[in-house]
Amino acid sequence: MSSLMDKAKQFAIEKVARMEKPSAEVTDIDVKKVSMQSITLESAVDITNPYSHDLPIGVIAFRLLSADREIASGTILDPGSVKANDTTGMIIPVTVPYDFLLNIMKDVGRDWDIDYTWEIGLTMHIPIIGKFTLPLSKKGTMKLPTLSDIF
Repeated sequence: MSSLMDKAKQFAIEKVARMEKPSAEVTDIDVKKVSMQSITLESAVDITNPYSHDLPIGVIAFRLLSADREIASGTILDPGSVKANDTTGMIIPVTVPYDFLLNIMKDVGRDWDIDYTWEIGLTMHIPIIGKFTLPLSKKGTMKLPTLSDIF
């Protein structure tokens, strides 16, 4: 009887391992707002749900890094659901104070851009599987606004 249970468990594990899982991609990062104290960036994320039911996202956790230093981080609780058999776009805003940017001037250099790494974790509950965190990472270079952009 125990070998039958072991075979049933193994069958279930193999089926779950072959199940198509949600996927996501960081599609864009833009400067949304510039003030005298900070800049606000918005990251567009497209999340694809292969299942026939909506998937609620419990938490979005994010970190923005430059020169191996954390610029900003945070969490967004209960941001909504990913539509069934569809791709849902979400916007993740982050505010970066200028005083931090002054601390990483070595990376900014003469061309007034910043190399960044954007790390995002989308945590959702998938039936049968349970809690599932979809990790995302995007590296790139962003042009910072100049004084003439602010005034």
